[in-house]
Amino acid sequence: MDLIYMKSFLEVARCQSFTKAAENLGYVQSSVTAQIQKLEQEYGVVLFERYGRSMRLTSAGEQLRETFALILELYDDSKRTIARQAKGILEIGTIESLMAFLLPPLFHRFLQSFPQINLQVNELTEPSILQAIRTGQLDVGILMDLPIDDEDIESIIVRQEPLVLVAHPEHPLSALQHVGVADLNGQYLIVTEQGCTYRAALERLLGQHGINYQILHEFGSLEAIKQCVSYGLGIALVPRITVTRELIERKLVTLPFTHTDITFYTQIVHHKKKWLSPAIRHLIDLLEGKCGDAFPSVETHIS
Repeated sequence: MDLIYMKSFLEVARCQSFTKAAENLGYVQSSVTAQIQKLEQEYGVVLFERYGRSMRLTSAGEQLRETFALILELYDDSKRTIARQAKGILEIGTIESLMAFLLPPLFHRFLQSFPQINLQVNELTEPSILQAIRTGQLDVGILMDLPIDDEDIESIIVRQEPLVLVAHPEHPLSALQHVGVADLNGQYLIVTEQGCTYRAALERLLGQHGINYQILHEFGSLEAIKQCVSYGLGIALVPRITVTRELIERKLVTLPFTHTDITFYTQIVHHKKKWLSPAIRHLIDLLEGKCGDAFPSVETHIS
């Protein structure tokens, strides 16, 4: 069956008009009418019910609309994938904290197996990554968040990613044996920019408990956040992997604060209908640890 017939059928179904569909597709109306008639002959059913100048899909037509839309979506996705492979391109979206502190050694190992692939890594916010996955602009995304639950997106959890509240070693909260949510009342926060998942999680948690806090500074750079905290300007919630060096050097300390609402996971995401090339499958295997540990060891006993 010709894909042109499917496209014509879907356009007629969308416009509910042979004339309008033909205009949009750049065909004469008789050509579109003939294509629909051939589909009806092939399937042995009537696809459109006609009532004077109006028309609507039959139940058989409704079923074919879903099927044809899926086929054309897979076709378009395969064309994008093949075009990228021909150019040796793998489009990845990720966030700053993972790109700067976790993923470089993994990408190094990946390129040892696929040296012909050009990794195009885009640093984006999570909403932008998820939208680009839905539209096929990205092959995969690598995120840090609560487990992603989306009807269009497959999420593979790679590992738990501890989030820690960090402060200057002489900050008053560092003397406590346990820091509860109530202890954060009145504190100055140094935060990432809007759209960051762990900032949103902290603000949601504080809001649920009626905690008053003040955002002293907002940065798009984790380095700027760490510098401000190291000078005692406030506290910050960050992924532990981003402050390993500062904790070892005692420029920062972690506060004894934990909460289930800020238990995050590194996860790789792709569209549920996407065809996964050997290169993408190998990247997923590396992230899942099926090819040995691709991540650097992170000290977990620093306080």
